[in-house]
Amino acid sequence: MSDDPSLIAVPKLLQRQIDSFARSLLQPVRTFDFSSPPFEPALIPAQSVSWRVFKNPVSVFIGGVTAVLLEFGEPRVRDGVWQHSRFRTDPLTRLRRTGLAAMITVYGPRSKAEAMIAGVVRRHDRVVGLTREGEPYHANDPALLSWVQATAGFGFTQAYQAYAKRLTTSERRSLFVESAPIARLYGAVGAPSSPEELDGLFDAMRTRIAPSPIVFEFLEIMRRAPILPVPARPLQRVLLKAAVEILPPWVRGRLGLEERWRLNPFERAFVYTMARTADRLVLPSSPAVQSCRRLGLPDDYLYRR
Repeated sequence: MSDDPSLIAVPKLLQRQIDSFARSLLQPVRTFDFSSPPFEPALIPAQSVSWRVFKNPVSVFIGGVTAVLLEFGEPRVRDGVWQHSRFRTDPLTRLRRTGLAAMITVYGPRSKAEAMIAGVVRRHDRVVGLTREGEPYHANDPALLSWVQATAGFGFTQAYQAYAKRLTTSERRSLFVESAPIARLYGAVGAPSSPEELDGLFDAMRTRIAPSPIVFEFLEIMRRAPILPVPARPLQRVLLKAAVEILPPWVRGRLGLEERWRLNPFERAFVYTMARTADRLVLPSSPAVQSCRRLGLPDDYLYRR
């Protein structure tokens, strides 16, 4: 362990509890070993900005919700997910699998990450249908894939820099460069490659974003899902509000996510504390730390300032 004073030293019992919480967000029924095979690189290098951003379980959770809300603003993406998944009946398993897929994409050994992405692409090829308004969709439509890629990048980046640590302009640009090869593997050939292209895509989507009761059904499912221990379950709503807070204001208005979904000053301070603490607390079983071990790097490699 480094003697860097920016790292947090906590009692081992508390560290184990936080570690257990982080695992509960990411692990599906079937576990994944990020520590092997030894020295196999990931799709994104360990010295990347992405590796530092995705190590934070609090901002990853918040950013993931933000991304889904943006995705659900697009009717074809919204109904494609809602009509072809078990999210309503088994939300926790779906959440964990989605979280694990994000971690494998960033931290997993290249061979396993590529195999996982290829499997997702094959499954998406079978996802076709009509929206409630009668508009056709296909999950492997490059335009929809590019929107999903853009919303994920926006959500994770905004959550990290809003609540954990501000990113420089250079770091934000690096995130686009780092994610480009992965976007191509998924088939998102039109994904934004710069902040300017992301802004342009958001402007182009203004005529597509539409309100839906599914947005509120999703938030209610997330509020009730057994993610946190029962005594802490009310805090899930606070994290959901944090996700809504970082949506572009015009998107919040279009989706009807008004004042009751805004953080009050006490809640905002609580989220800041959680996210900033998570960014400085080394969690031994996390994908980030296990992947550092795979590459022969120290556990605190990503936590040094």
